Amino acid sequence: MSHANARLTVHGRLLIVQRRQAGMPKAHIAASMGVSRGCVKKWIDRYDQEGLAGLHDRSSRPHRTPSKTPDEVEDQILELRRVERRGPDWIGAELGVPARTVSRILARHDVPRLASLDPITGEVIRASKVTAVRYERERPGELVHMDVKKLGRIPDGGGWKAHGREMGRSRARRDHPVGFDYVHSLVDDHSRLAYSEVLPDEKGTTCAAFLDRAIDYFAGHGITRIEQLMTDNAWAYRYSLRELCAARGIDQIFIRPHCPWQNGKVERLNRTLLTEWAYRQVFLTNDDRTAALAPWLEHYNTQRRHSALAGLPPVSRLLPT
Repeated sequence: MSHANARLTVHGRLLIVQRRQAGMPKAHIAASMGVSRGCVKKWIDRYDQEGLAGLHDRSSRPHRTPSKTPDEVEDQILELRRVERRGPDWIGAELGVPARTVSRILARHDVPRLASLDPITGEVIRASKVTAVRYERERPGELVHMDVKKLGRIPDGGGWKAHGREMGRSRARRDHPVGFDYVHSLVDDHSRLAYSEVLPDEKGTTCAAFLDRAIDYFAGHGITRIEQLMTDNAWAYRYSLRELCAARGIDQIFIRPHCPWQNGKVERLNRTLLTEWAYRQVFLTNDDRTAALAPWLEHYNTQRRHSALAGLPPVSRLLPT
C-alpha cells in the first residue's frame, strides 16, 4: 500500500507506461504526472523487466543487514528480561549491547514495558498513574523523600513463595495470622542514596526515631545537611516529625492527598525493594528476610546501576567520606 503522500498508485504507474508506449516523451509524462523524470524512468524500467508485477508496491526492507544483532544475543536479551525483569539500561550493560538496541529488540518481540507489568508476578496489568513533570534537585540533601511500605511477615518454614499460593488460603493461616512488617525508607532526590529499616509499626514515635537514624546514616555518607523532607499526609508524618524537623532545620513538604506519584522517587524505591529484596528469593523465616535487607541496601547504594544516574550507583554522586 502506498504511503499517504505518494504521488503514484499502481494505476498511476501503469498510466506512465501506457503514455510512454503511446510515444509521449518522458519529460512530458513527468510534467503531466507531477513527478520527476527519474521516477518515470524507474517505473518504465521495472515494467520492462518484470511486467505488471513490477508496478506493485514492495517492501523497503534491505536484502541484507550485516550489522543486525545476532539471534543468540537477541535470545539472551529476551531471557534476561524474562528472568530479571530489568530495563534496557541494565540488560545492555550486562551483555555489552547499546541500551537503544535492547529497546528495539524488546519492541520488535512485543515485550511490554516494565511499567505495564505487575512487579511481583511479571504479569501485564494496567499501568499506574505517573507524573508528566520530572525533576531532580541540584545537590544532595536539598530534598529527601520518606515513606512506609507494609509487608506481610513470613511464617516459620516459609510462606507462599516456598509452598505456593494455596498456603495463603488455608484455614490455619486464617486462624493464625502472622501480621505485618513496616519497611520505612528515606531516599535522597539528587543522588538516590537510600536507607531502609524493617520496623514493627508505623506509629509517630517509630517514624521519628527512624528519621533520626536515617539522618545520621546520610551524614555518614557525606549528606550532612537535609533541607527539605517530602512525605504523604499520614498523621505520623504531619504531626510527629515536627519537633525533630525543627531541631534539624528541615522544612516539611506534603504531597497532595491521594496522589502518591508526587512522592514517586521513594515509591519507586518501594517497588525495587519488593522485586529485588523481599520477593527475589525464597526466605524460610521472617528474620532471614530482615537480615538480608542491609546487604541488599549496601549493594543498591554502591553497586547497583541506576537508570536515572546514567547507569551509575548512588554513591557516584556523593563526595568521598
